This record gives sequence, structure tokens and C-alpha cells, in this order.
Amino acid sequence: MIFGISDDNQVIGLIDAESDAERISEEIKTKLDPVPAVNLEFKDVDGKKLVLLYVYKGQETPYYYVGDKQRLAFVRIGNESVVADRIQLKSLVLKGAGCSFDSMLSHYRLDDMAFSKLKSVYFKRLNQSFDDSDFISWGIVDNDDKLTNAGALLADDSPIRHSRIFCTRWNGLDMTNGLGEALDDAELEGSVIGLLQEAVAFVRNNSRRKWWKESEYREELPDYPERAVTEVICNAIIHRDYMELGSEIHIDMYDDRMEVYSPGGMFDGRLIQQLDPLTIPSKRRNPLLADFFHRLMLMERRGSGMKKIIGEYKRFEQLKNYRAPEFCSNASEFHVILWNLNYDAYVVKDVANAASHVVKAKDDVVKGVVKGETDVVKDVQYVTKEFAKARRMIYKLISQNPQTSAVQMAENIGISLRQVQRYLKQLSDLHLIVREGGRKNGIWKIIDDDYEVFFKRI
Repeated sequence: MIFGISDDNQVIGLIDAESDAERISEEIKTKLDPVPAVNLEFKDVDGKKLVLLYVYKGQETPYYYVGDKQRLAFVRIGNESVVADRIQLKSLVLKGAGCSFDSMLSHYRLDDMAFSKLKSVYFKRLNQSFDDSDFISWGIVDNDDKLTNAGALLADDSPIRHSRIFCTRWNGLDMTNGLGEALDDAELEGSVIGLLQEAVAFVRNNSRRKWWKESEYREELPDYPERAVTEVICNAIIHRDYMELGSEIHIDMYDDRMEVYSPGGMFDGRLIQQLDPLTIPSKRRNPLLADFFHRLMLMERRGSGMKKIIGEYKRFEQLKNYRAPEFCSNASEFHVILWNLNYDAYVVKDVANAASHVVKAKDDVVKGVVKGETDVVKDVQYVTKEFAKARRMIYKLISQNPQTSAVQMAENIGISLRQVQRYLKQLSDLHLIVREGGRKNGIWKIIDDDYEVFFKRI
């Protein structure tokens, strides 16, 4: 801070700089708690004396202003300082104590939770088993087998309820366009690793792919690049503010875009829309979670997530109506918009004709494609909302326990045994699941590549 500058940025100097410096020092000592490390210097500019105050970054947050019968902590949001709210104050207290939410001990114990999803993905990604000793080395439990919050978030049936993800495929361009109810919706819960898989599967199942045949292969153009979708959802899970109770991640899909909302703004209080997303350094609100996802190779290396999202879209910037991903944040929210690459190429027709609709490939479809002559077909999956929800639940139950029975599925999903058996037959007929072994000792196996091969594909 520089004292001796007018509001219109003119150097006017101080009449008694030494006395002013003493007063500044006294105000800091009496009205700030704890007292930050500072340094005062004098500087002459064209014969006018200024006082320069250097305030060094402190570790004992929060720093309070004490005066006017108040005790307040402030945070920097964009270009202004605002009074810290309850959630921000908690974050400052944790930071001052050298802690993060995910490293704090929870009320849950290791013996009360299952970690089949973590162990399964660990083996798939690293080709080795997850040993009991890894629970401590990964920061999932302490020496008394008490789970950290990160451990609770990784459990199959995570007891941290607000870690859920709400997914909705809306009919049209917004939530209130009068075209009817949502086409599909899901409330995802459980291990944060499973949440990533299920959320990406929801986006994939509610997207279409244009494809056309070349002489020796089939070319595809997805609505949304899967790697970009994965990275956006991964970042939302890892960097969201889990201390903001009653607020979950939301994925809203519309005809022309998908929007991802996560609780908590930028960790350092800056606004993403005022920054270059390609040069933002990584500051992790939940370092343990970030470390887990990095070690499982589920996310890009530190600080490169936004670069990857933008880079995945940049491959298609030659499309006529290309729009880059958009990022926006404030003190308590972070929003990402991914635009549908195929939206402007679709011709609106009634539902009865949509499945067979064929359009000509545009000259600017994608680099490397033989242009202009080949027909483009839109893949459309027509399944009922009820079947889609049941399929998600059945996949989740099989992932957690391949030996699960139809009776157990019915109890968990909350539908009749006959309906579960009907869904299992449909999934089997569609070659999405298969039963291996006998009725009593056999196991279910998911063979739906869009879902099961996700952790090998990314």
C-alpha cells in the first residue's frame, strides 16, 4: 500500500510522513489480530515523500479487524475486499491450522465402510492390488482406523450426503421453455470415484454422436469431447467446497450445451472470468482428493486441467459455429459451460422421424475427414427414463458386489422383484450385462463398454 497518492492517482505526498508512519504502525498493532508481518519504508518522488507499507502473506488465518465494536475478517473477491461469510471463515480457520477439509478426521471408522470401487479402479489403472497398509499411507485413515473426510468420500456408500451429483437432461434450451418435463435425471451418490464414472456415463447416454462411413473406417463426432467432460466433472469433484452444506454439484444438459455448477469459487478468491485459464496456477482446496485422483491417473497433472478442457475443444475450432468452453465464478460458485459441437448441424424434426434422419456432412465437420460427399447419421438411444435409472442402479450394485441377487437389487432400488428381472433380461438381451456361473454361485458382469471400459479409456 502507498500513502501519499490521491484518488485520481496523482502523487501529492505527505506533510509529515514520519508521524503518519508511526500512526499506521500503531493502528496495525491495535486493530489487527493476529498482527501480520509488515514493513514500512519512505520514498521520495519529485521532492514529495511517500510511505510504502508492505504486508507479507501470513499463515495464521483468519486475520481480524478489531474496532468499531466489531471483529471482522475480510477476503479478497476480484478487485474488492468483502467481509468473510460463515463458510469462508471456516476455510480461513482450517488454513490457519494447516488443515484442509479432506484431511480432517470424520466420525466414521474403516470397519464400517467398504471400498470396493477404490480397490477395483486401483487395480484397473495401476495393475496392482490395494493393500490394507495403503489406507494409512494414502491418508484415508489415521492410526486408530478412523476415516478422514477424504476416506469418507471414497467409501462405496459415502456418508457425506452433500457429495452427491444431480444430473438433468432438459428438454430444450432452458429449464422453463414449456416443452415438458426433463428427459432424464439422476441423483448420483456414493464414492467420488464412482460419481465420476456415473456422471460421465449420464452425459454420454444423453448425447448423440454423428457418424459417417469412410472406405475403411467409421468417423465419429461426439456432442461433447469425453476427455473434456471427464476433466470438468473431475475438477468439480476435487475442487468443490465440501463445507458448504446443502449444496451439491449440478450437471444440466440442454440441446445446445451442458452446464456444470460446483459449490465454492476459486480457492484464492479470484474470479476466473478475469483471468487467463491457460496460465492459472493450481491451488487445491482438497489436496488429498486431488492426490488420489492424480495417483489413479484420473485427472491431468496439477494445473493443466483447464488447458486440457480448452485443448480438447480447440481440435474442433474449424467448425462453423464453434464456441470455446466458458468459465465463470464468484465467491461461492464455479460454473463451466461446454457447448454441443453438433447442435447447429441438427435438423429439428418430430420424434417419430428423428431416429432415421440423415443429413449431409458439412465441409467443416472435422479435420482429416473426406468432405462433402458422405452421409452423416445421428446415433440416438431411445430408452425410457425408468429403464435408464434402473440401469444406473443395477450397474452400481453389480460394481459393488458382482454376486448380488435380483432380490437384493429390488430391495436397494425400491421396485418389485418382477420389474428387476424384466430389467435384467432387457440388459442381457442388449448385451450390456451377462450372468457367469450358476444361479446360486454365479456373478453378474457388466459388458457395456461405454460404462465398464471408462477407466481404461480415459
